[in-house]
Amino acid sequence: MKKLVLALSLMATPALAGPTDTAKEADAVFKNFTFGTGETLPELRIHYTTLGTPHRNAKGDIDNAVMILHGTGGTGKQFFRPQFADELYGPGQPLDITRYFVILPDNIGHGNSSKPSDGMRMAFPKYDYDDMVRAQYRLVTEKLGIKNLQLILGTSMGCMHAFVWGTSYPGVAKRLAPFACNATTIAGRNRWWRKMSVDAIKADPTWNGGNYTTQPAQGLRTANYLSMIAGANPVALQVQYPTREAAEKSLDAGFAARAGDGDANDQIYQLESSRNYNPDPKLEAITVPVLWINSGDDFINPPELGLAQKAVTRMPNAQFILIPASPETKGHGTHTWAKFWKEDLAKLLAK
Repeated sequence: MKKLVLALSLMATPALAGPTDTAKEADAVFKNFTFGTGETLPELRIHYTTLGTPHRNAKGDIDNAVMILHGTGGTGKQFFRPQFADELYGPGQPLDITRYFVILPDNIGHGNSSKPSDGMRMAFPKYDYDDMVRAQYRLVTEKLGIKNLQLILGTSMGCMHAFVWGTSYPGVAKRLAPFACNATTIAGRNRWWRKMSVDAIKADPTWNGGNYTTQPAQGLRTANYLSMIAGANPVALQVQYPTREAAEKSLDAGFAARAGDGDANDQIYQLESSRNYNPDPKLEAITVPVLWINSGDDFINPPELGLAQKAVTRMPNAQFILIPASPETKGHGTHTWAKFWKEDLAKLLAK
C-alpha cells in the first residue's frame, strides 16, 4: 500500500514516456551512516534517477541542478506520471530537461533505497526527516559534486523536507517550492491518522513485532482505508459517487488496486519518520524565494488552521497560494498535478 502523499492514481508503477525516456538510475552508498538516534548502518544506499545533463559554468560548477522530493510511500519515479512529467519536462516547459539537470531520489525507507524490508525489519535505524535530508544533502554535494541547487520542489513529505533544507542548509537551494504541507510540528488530526495507521498494523496479530511471515492484511487494510480518506477530495467524491452503492463499489476498487503493494514495517517507519519535524523556530533563516502552495481540499493540511498564512510572513521572499477546492482538484494529491501550479513555478524560476 502506498500512503498519504499521492493522488490515488499516482501509486501505479509509472511508465517511461516522452522526455523521461532518457532517465538514468544509480545508487549512492554512504559508509557508516549515523542517524540522529545514534544508530548506524554500515552502508546506506540512496537510489536516485536523473533527467537531463549537468551544465558547468565558467568556474566549473554545476549550475542547472533541480531536486524533486517525493512524499511518504512514494519514489522519485512517481514524477514520471503524465500529470507531472508531461506538464514540466518538455521543451519550453518550466523544468525543460534540455536546460535543467533533474535529480529524483528515493528517500531513506522508500523505493530502492535502504529500508526495513531489506532484511533488518524493526531493527532498522529509526530514521527521521533530518536523517533523510542529510542523506539528500550528501547525495547532492558528495556524490554529484553540486554546490547549489537552482530549486528544490517537494510534495507532501518532500514539501516538509524542503523546509528542513531551508532551515538546515540556508541558501544551498536558491529557490524552494514546498507543495502540500505546513511548517510546524505534526500534531492534531494529522498526527491522529498517522498513529491510527501505525496502531492498526501493530494490532494485527500476524504483525508479530515485525517478524511476520505474511503481510498483516487486516492491519494494512485499515491503514489503507485511512490513507484513502486522507488523500481524497470530498467534493469530487460526492460528485463521482453520489449513491451509497457507487461509493462502496469505488472503495472496494480503490482497495483492490492497492492490495499487496508495499511492506508493513516500511509503512510504520515511513509514517513515524515525521515524528520530530518542526522547522517553525528557524523559518527566518529562509531568505531565498519560496513558492508555498497548499490546496483547499487537503485533509492532511486543512486550510482552516491558517498555519501557512501566518508562517509565510516570517520568510522575506515567500509567497503562499491556496488552490481553491473544486471537483477538478485532487485533494492532498493536488500537489502532483502540475496544471494547477505550473505557471507559478515558472515565475519562481524566473526570479
